[in-house]
Amino acid sequence: SSGRRDWSVSACSGRVGRGQRVSDAERVLIAQGRARGESAAAIARSLGRCRQTVSREIARNTGPDEVYRAPGASAAAQERLARPKARRLDTDPALRAEVVALLEDGASPRQISARLRWAHPDNESMRISHEQIYQALYVQGAGSLRQQLRVDKALRSGRTRRLPRSPLAGLPRRSNRPWIEGAQISVRPPQAADRAVPGHWEGDLVIGAGGRSALITLVERTSRFVLIHRLGAGHDSQTVTTALQTMVADLPRAVRASITWDQGSEMAQHAAFTAATDIPVYFADPHSPWQRPTNENTNRLIRD
Repeated sequence: SSGRRDWSVSACSGRVGRGQRVSDAERVLIAQGRARGESAAAIARSLGRCRQTVSREIARNTGPDEVYRAPGASAAAQERLARPKARRLDTDPALRAEVVALLEDGASPRQISARLRWAHPDNESMRISHEQIYQALYVQGAGSLRQQLRVDKALRSGRTRRLPRSPLAGLPRRSNRPWIEGAQISVRPPQAADRAVPGHWEGDLVIGAGGRSALITLVERTSRFVLIHRLGAGHDSQTVTTALQTMVADLPRAVRASITWDQGSEMAQHAAFTAATDIPVYFADPHSPWQRPTNENTNRLIRD
């Protein structure tokens, strides 16, 4: 033996014979080789292809009489390419229902993908990428999902065509909620996300039926200690921040590190609250309950 490696027959780990579809000309040579009784490895060697590619081609496109013919193989391959693949949102009613509900609630495909990962951490069937959602909305044309959603209302932008991703994407943009400027969760100290450090709280305003009453809930992330304050019909920013000052007044300084809230207008006067209590307030991203999971779970128990 000369010690030379036969790259065309080796496992498809290198570049030779890999990554390109089998051509019609190659199918003619494969059929001729099979007629001569040659093995897939021998045919692959003559074509400069890896063995797995030729073996797969023969297995997929051999006729019902167990004879590989070039015209029949080409036709079978073309039919397979043209055959539409079943889409996740068309075949999984439970996943589809959650995606539809979140779209109608104004969440973007990226937010939906993240929300489903958070809500179903142990259920792989409830995962979907944002690209798959965009495909269902835009690429499928008048598909059933698009008809169901009325795409012009499904996405916050109201567009019926997807725009190319801007080169400015990811750069800070001015919010239509000016009170969150400079207090987004992205600027929150890293230790606030670590439950090993006490004193970081999650807060929310839970509004009762008909808006006739409301509760302020605060949950400390490390201990899960809960503070609840009942409000009457009024829950404007002045009322809420004043009530919050009362709630935290007796807390030891060691557990007054930060509060993370959603972007509700009831915290528009958070700067005054921080000035009075020395507790900074940070705001979660829209439609991102997983950024305040302890508080969300507490609110769910209260509602139940």
